[in-house]
Amino acid sequence: MSASAIASLPLRPLRALQPLSWLQRAWQDIRRTPAASFGHGALLAAFGWLIVAVAQQRFWILAGAFSGFLLVAPILATGLYAISRALERGEPAGWSTVVAVWKSFDRRLVWFGLGLGAAGTGWVMTSAALITLLAPQPVLTPVDFLQLVVSNRGSWVFELWLGLGGLMAAPVFASSAIAIPLLLDRDMGVWDAILASWRVVAENPVPMAVWAALVMGLTMLGLVALMLGLVLVIPLLGHATWYAYRDSLPPA
Repeated sequence: MSASAIASLPLRPLRALQPLSWLQRAWQDIRRTPAASFGHGALLAAFGWLIVAVAQQRFWILAGAFSGFLLVAPILATGLYAISRALERGEPAGWSTVVAVWKSFDRRLVWFGLGLGAAGTGWVMTSAALITLLAPQPVLTPVDFLQLVVSNRGSWVFELWLGLGGLMAAPVFASSAIAIPLLLDRDMGVWDAILASWRVVAENPVPMAVWAALVMGLTMLGLVALMLGLVLVIPLLGHATWYAYRDSLPPA
């Protein structure tokens, strides 16, 4: 598609609290396919525990790794989008649906995933360098991070860390808000899908800001619950993302 075609792509206006309906419909999908849905959450929670095991004494890596993990999570939820699409079509849905979408080896999804992976890796390196160079003492544990970075009123390291993280997360969110379900559902190039996703965010700033806040808040709740909360949060957000796409664009 050309840039003009993307610009003329019909979009549906979203209501401010419409993201809440996405979560409601996502819960219905979870109830219909609990094994595959919760399985995604369990796998990503296990990956989070692996990050902790590897970097538990290197919190400067741990903080960046978790942030980077959140950046690449949208592509890891591709199987959840496929399940929601199958349920919408009245087709059987479950692990076979997930396996089929990954076995298709869609190069567009691969390239998008590589892009998110590069963004996540870039943030891990930036976060590690920032904390290592600017923290007054070595940051090795979560307690060190809280004492030396978060509650250190004599420096602006934490504020700078948050600011840089936000600068990186915002364009990634705008690029992936609906792009991956769009690639899964339509014959469209990666760049076209990203532009369409940016249009949805730009033309619906309030509902998409609400959605971003819900994504961040639910993810944080999942993480602080020893990551066990991710078992529910990941499928909830994954299925809801499909409905964000469905409500943003009319059927092809």
